[in-house]
Amino acid sequence: MSQNTENPPIIMVVEDDPNILRQIEFNLKSHGYSVVTAVSGADALRQMLLQRPTLLITDVMMPEMDGYELVATLRRDNDLRDLPVIMLTARTGENDMVQGYTSGTDLYLTKPFDPAELIAFVGRIMPG
Repeated sequence: MSQNTENPPIIMVVEDDPNILRQIEFNLKSHGYSVVTAVSGADALRQMLLQRPTLLITDVMMPEMDGYELVATLRRDNDLRDLPVIMLTARTGENDMVQGYTSGTDLYLTKPFDPAELIAFVGRIMPG
């Protein structure tokens, strides 16, 4: 799905592994999305004060604030509670998935991931 290049949706990707972050960013940009990156949940929250993304893709295991805490924090915020969230993580256990959904995640995708599958999930969950 190609996006309108004049005003593309902004996707925030929160990932502390620079190689994975570059891979996700490249794939999203090649499909017409604008990408903002952060390396921790706390970094993501600081950036969201400046620019609200259309969608959030976040890892779980990160410094400062993990993905579960980030999503739970968003769900308590009146301005960000409806932000769609894809959790992209190496945490594959059933309890991890349940914790992700309990925190407010909309979709849970595990690593290693297929970039085409991620793009399909993004297209499915993107508002509008």
